[in-house]
Amino acid sequence: MAAELHPCSGKLIGLSNSNRTAQRNQPVQEFNHGLVLSREPLKDRDVFTVRIDKKVNSWSGSIEIGVTSLDPAGLDFPSSATGLKGGSWIVSGCSVLRDGRSVLEEYGRDLDQLSEGDRVGIQRSAHGELHLWVNGQDCGAAASGLPTGLWAVVDLYGKCTQVTVVSCEPPSLAERDTERETVEEQQEEEEEEVVCGVREGEFGGLTSAVNLAAATNGTLEEVPELPPTHNRPDKFLNNLEPETVLTEHQLFDVLNNAIEVEGTGGAAAEEDPLTVTVVTAGGGTGNTGSVNNIPAGGGGARLGAVTGGMLTNDALLFHEKCGTLIKLSNNNKTAERRRPLDEFNNGVVMTNRPLRHNEMFEIRIDKLVDKWSGSIEIGVTTHNPNNLDYPATMTNLRSGTIMMSGCGILTNGKGTRREYCEFSLDELQEGDHIGLMHKASGALHFYINGIDQGVAAAQTPAVVYGVVDLYGMAVKVTIVHNHNHSDRLRRNNAIMRALSPDVGRPRPALSLTPDPDAPDRLLFHSNCGQKAAIISEGRTALRPHATDDFNHGVVLSGRPLRSNEVFQVRIDKMVDKWAGSIEIGVTTHNPAYLQLPSTMTNLRSGTWMMTGNGVMHNGTTILDEYGHNLDRLKAGDTVGVVRKEDGSLHFFVNGVAQGPAAWNVPPSVYAVVDLYGQAAQATIMDDVDLPPLPEDSSEGPTVMSPSSPCSVAGGNSANDLRFHQLHGTNAVITNGGRTALRQNCRSEFNDAIVISNRCLRDGELFEIVIQKMVDRWSGSIEAGVTAIRPEELEFPNTMTDIDYDTWMLSGTAIMQDGNTMRNNYGCDLDTLTTGSRIGMMRSATGDLHYYINGVDQGVACTGLPPEVYAVIDLYGQCVQVSITSSSGPQDNSLCTSNITEKSFPVHSPVAGVAHRLHSKHGKNVVLLGDGCQAVRVGGYAHAIVFSAKELKTDELFEVKIDEVDDQWSGSLHMGLTTLAPPELPSCPMSGLSPSLTQLRSKVTWLLAGSEVRRNGLLQRQNYGASLDRLMVGNRVGVKRCSDDTMHVLIDGEDMGPAATAVAKNVYAVLDLYGRVTAVSIVSSSVLEDAGSVKAPSLSSDSCSEGEEDRTPVEGGEPALAPNTVMAFLENHGKNIQLSHQNLTAARVSSYNQGLLVTAQPLPRQQLFQFQIDRLNASWTSSLSLGVIGHSPDRLNFPSTACCLKRSVWLLQRDSVFHNSLKICENYGPNLDTCPEGTVLGLLVDGNSCLHLYVNGMDQGVAAQDIPMPCYPLVDLYGQCEQVTIVTNNVSTVGGESGEAHCQGDMEKADMVDGIKESVCWTPHSEVNPNKTCEYQALCSRFKDLLTLPDGYFNEDAKYNLCYCESCHKLRGDESYCKRGEPPRDYALPFGWCRFALRIKPHCEVSNSFKKWHIAYAGTSVGALRRTLDHAQLLSGTSSIFSVSPVKTEGPNGYSEPEENSSNSLPDRDRERDRAREVPRVQLSPTMRYSGLEMFAPKVQFRDPRSHRCHQAQVGFQVCVRPGSYKEGPQTLGASEPLDPRFSNTEIEWVTKDQGGTLLYGLLIRVE
Repeated sequence: MAAELHPCSGKLIGLSNSNRTAQRNQPVQEFNHGLVLSREPLKDRDVFTVRIDKKVNSWSGSIEIGVTSLDPAGLDFPSSATGLKGGSWIVSGCSVLRDGRSVLEEYGRDLDQLSEGDRVGIQRSAHGELHLWVNGQDCGAAASGLPTGLWAVVDLYGKCTQVTVVSCEPPSLAERDTERETVEEQQEEEEEEVVCGVREGEFGGLTSAVNLAAATNGTLEEVPELPPTHNRPDKFLNNLEPETVLTEHQLFDVLNNAIEVEGTGGAAAEEDPLTVTVVTAGGGTGNTGSVNNIPAGGGGARLGAVTGGMLTNDALLFHEKCGTLIKLSNNNKTAERRRPLDEFNNGVVMTNRPLRHNEMFEIRIDKLVDKWSGSIEIGVTTHNPNNLDYPATMTNLRSGTIMMSGCGILTNGKGTRREYCEFSLDELQEGDHIGLMHKASGALHFYINGIDQGVAAAQTPAVVYGVVDLYGMAVKVTIVHNHNHSDRLRRNNAIMRALSPDVGRPRPALSLTPDPDAPDRLLFHSNCGQKAAIISEGRTALRPHATDDFNHGVVLSGRPLRSNEVFQVRIDKMVDKWAGSIEIGVTTHNPAYLQLPSTMTNLRSGTWMMTGNGVMHNGTTILDEYGHNLDRLKAGDTVGVVRKEDGSLHFFVNGVAQGPAAWNVPPSVYAVVDLYGQAAQATIMDDVDLPPLPEDSSEGPTVMSPSSPCSVAGGNSANDLRFHQLHGTNAVITNGGRTALRQNCRSEFNDAIVISNRCLRDGELFEIVIQKMVDRWSGSIEAGVTAIRPEELEFPNTMTDIDYDTWMLSGTAIMQDGNTMRNNYGCDLDTLTTGSRIGMMRSATGDLHYYINGVDQGVACTGLPPEVYAVIDLYGQCVQVSITSSSGPQDNSLCTSNITEKSFPVHSPVAGVAHRLHSKHGKNVVLLGDGCQAVRVGGYAHAIVFSAKELKTDELFEVKIDEVDDQWSGSLHMGLTTLAPPELPSCPMSGLSPSLTQLRSKVTWLLAGSEVRRNGLLQRQNYGASLDRLMVGNRVGVKRCSDDTMHVLIDGEDMGPAATAVAKNVYAVLDLYGRVTAVSIVSSSVLEDAGSVKAPSLSSDSCSEGEEDRTPVEGGEPALAPNTVMAFLENHGKNIQLSHQNLTAARVSSYNQGLLVTAQPLPRQQLFQFQIDRLNASWTSSLSLGVIGHSPDRLNFPSTACCLKRSVWLLQRDSVFHNSLKICENYGPNLDTCPEGTVLGLLVDGNSCLHLYVNGMDQGVAAQDIPMPCYPLVDLYGQCEQVTIVTNNVSTVGGESGEAHCQGDMEKADMVDGIKESVCWTPHSEVNPNKTCEYQALCSRFKDLLTLPDGYFNEDAKYNLCYCESCHKLRGDESYCKRGEPPRDYALPFGWCRFALRIKPHCEVSNSFKKWHIAYAGTSVGALRRTLDHAQLLSGTSSIFSVSPVKTEGPNGYSEPEENSSNSLPDRDRERDRAREVPRVQLSPTMRYSGLEMFAPKVQFRDPRSHRCHQAQVGFQVCVRPGSYKEGPQTLGASEPLDPRFSNTEIEWVTKDQGGTLLYGLLIRVE
């Protein structure tokens, strides 16, 4: 075959030199369109070789080479070789691609690193394998199964601009012998026979290698040879002296020394065949010794042949001048810090000469200690070691120094790049390699285990020395001179085999291919983690000391997995001490040669692991939400993994397939189990009986069986809706086809269309929930239907690009075939947030309906064809969605509990002791079956029923739906109530509300649809599965847990906490409303697991506004254990400075790097508190706090706490985060508003629930399942600059000596919503957030605009209270208080800001007004001045709400005037009657009524500071004399309750007593 290029080529290619040279035109302006092919197809064994003639530095990437079955004569050339399809194999960089998809990630030489003059070739072997040749060396098989008739492909891509074909012929005879089919076994045999380059026949076998090693160390002992009949003993012979048995690192150094032989050394060997001279890289001659049986001329020549090149005498070594604690050895190639357990610094070493351009300076970590924080640091410096006064640590130098420390870069001691690479030097282990290279361009690169981490500094001086700082944990390092990492790996493998018990066995025993006669069962490999052990003949792996160590428990299978072979293990033993649990996956690394890491997720190559409910590839998370959470598994559960023939990876949990987790996984991978954290022992399950993996079909990736634990409605065929396996290029389908996400969500915003696996049936709802969003893009999710089958759809960038048979909702626009047919539809998809639900339904009449959070938005369009597929476009901000249980089985991973069915059995009824319903119920209900069944006999309402008895803690009350009537809408309501049925009248049908949402006589918590309500008021949306979708046979249960939360269970699956602060004495209550007409009880009054009853948490003693008189709560603030002293750990963020015995922490610079962790773990039921000492208003945001579930001793602290992503629970602003994912919103006060003096606390109760305390007040449960031990975490971020741990009991707000009191417990007439004159309770000034609250400052600026005299207001600013959400939560205000004699309820004015008015002197000295009641009056801005002038509400004010005339007499003395009663009187009579009229003042005990706009009109104003426009309202807080007013109904005609505490029939107070009111405060609300 002629060595020529085909005349047809890429559009920028120019051919010359008889079509042997190709050049890419415009190489600086264009980087692609440089494709060329061989003139003729390749013959078998021909190597088509080109030489790189020219390269430019303008681009990244370089030459690509491969083969294709496409004929160049008729080829439409793509822009690059990776765009070739139809049978093309391309080597790009160090990856191999087939038809544009990666099939091998790490292969051969990196083509991007080749230089001008290098040669690269491609070959198809006679066996159909693809081989890459670089500079005459075969890189091995890159692919197999290649067809014949292939053309060579060369892509002049990126930096490569010109190549020349140099040959196209089979390799030479010498090269032919090195082809991979024959050379691999020869190399393996030579690696067994050759150590340090000496053949067995020449040096007398392996013992000669040991002799040579001893000779280099200066001690040569005669070692007896093994008899020829002895096949290598399991161990070295006992008569070998101990000093001749070398460690792996020692033998590695011997090998390095042996290859550094000068030509003179070889000559010396020829002159004296009995002497081997080892010359060090520094030029000195090493120790010599005589070796028996060395043939003449065999020494130096053979050693030189191994090296492949000689090292010069100026090889890099450590300079003799070094840190004060450094000891050099091994010819100045090894540096060790003395007294490593006593000293952690003074360990700086430098190279003996400057680094050359493009020269690798690489070291190996030989020894670490576990005492200190921090570890090795490496970099370059311009300082000459001869003239340098070595510092204690290199980062102390303030000139000419660039160091890598942790994962960041420090220049002259200051951080210039905080997150340089994914690797942290502090996490490297013994045996890891670190290197650096000073490029000719001036750029500085660092290398971790041979992997380039990229540019660390763009410009460095021309002359720099390498420098290593043996700091902290790092004790000993050695310079590595051979930087070919593939060669190093092969040499390490030979050394490991030489030191292993298998030394001396014949070659077939070392083959990775199992012996066909041997058993082929999967077993664990004997090489396992440091803290792991293999027992039961390889079937069981365990961590023997699981309570002492939580990691180093990695075990691998003894052989690779076959395609479709399932590897499954059973968890035998768990411990409760640690966080995290078992992890499982696959790796390409052979366990015999792998240096096992502490945890498998630390491995950065060839590894796929399922950890928790995520999937990680090479230590990086690729799927956030995948399948069941492994951390929730229990002993007896099983986990498995399988690699399919198509290269996809699947996981199993308890035999249930979790769906595809990864793709393009190479063959011959080993199974991996990491016995991490709680997992202590696991056993391989033989003869695994798993359901078959789902095949790729139009019915979706996974069709659940009716018996699946994930099934909600049994075998209902409607529940097989999934996402189709065909989708947009950026979309990923996981979780058994139920979850779709857009990968690379911050760099890609489209190409993520997903479609249902089948057509929608008439009236069938396809509903998804938004699980993740990003704030990077504009636009969001788009949803609709299409009549195009998925197999026929060519997925566009966005679905609105389709111009036929497609209907989509985008924002508020309904679009058909890409054109807008209707604007301003009933909902806007761009405004939806995480947790929102979107559904589509095609009615039987062909109408398309959308549902938002279960609410029908009306007809969107009509005339849809019968068969349409649901379509979701994960566009813009929307990143991840999952199908809800309303349209298919709900997976446990979408529940709050994330507990598998096998781990948490469902309660079942116990015969004979079943629950009963109370005999008092709604008027339309009939009880049957001795109170076990309820049937609604008429209408759609009046069907409330109660449990017969109060529920005990953790007692489940569960019913099954027996009948439904589809003529009604709505469904069953269920919850808990403090209303005791025995207290109802004997004829309760007249006293019960028609529906449960209207039951407000006592506190009631309920679930209606997917909404949680308290006394009818919405508390939470999108909670679990909607009750409106339940059918006959579904079960619904409710229970009050020991942490005072209400949980709802659907078909046995816990939906998580629905409500908090639930009172103790509650009854179960349900409402047979709407569709549900009959239910029967399926639960029992006896708890199945008596041991599961947990002690009540502290929050169960919190005050309830439904109770009037309570005794003080003892121990409201838990006391610290007497022997426990909490202090901050010495290991902390870089900007932290500790003082006062580590009790005070201050951030000394910047706004971040302020992470703190306590040195001691936080015991259960112990309150950890600290006080905010100092704030800096120059920054925004403020501190965050939480707990971390693993030891912080060696934690590499990131810049902020939100970067911690393993076993971390964090409270930030008013949200709760777990592993950087938000799990709760609107929790507690906004921490950004906490002023100086605020005391914050953390407590983990006996039920493993995390509580936040603010000024001693419990904010409720923030998170559950907190592991033991856990450590409190504080991040001094932004404004917060200093905190101090509180070591003594701090008085809570309103209490003394640590006792917390409810506001209702104060003396009657003492309380005025938290403020009192003289003896009234007053909040501590340090917890009154008026210093930092922006809302209060805004209200104050509006008050200034009113120009009201200061004399009207109280001079003491501490009586001005802000009732914004953050401030009232910070104080721990209750929603309602009592005041006066007799006591009357009033609501605190949440959302308003109060400015205290000056009290009249005669009132101030009198205590009479303290017995008055509190009320509110709305007014207008124009009436403020006149009202303040008269110091009371008067007639004639412009307030609509304040005054109206009434008759002097009437039926009640306060009756309304008769309509037109005075119209018939003469004018004079009307004037006389008007004179006798008395002003009628209207008030209300709640601002929810008084603050309505018709009573307190809004005015617009411009803020003088921000120049933004706002709307404001004003009103008064007043004291009202008891007996001077009458209660009356609201006069607005409102049908819904305005305040849950006050009935609409008594929400308005009316008084005619002019002296019966006293102005107490001015209220302002700004929007």
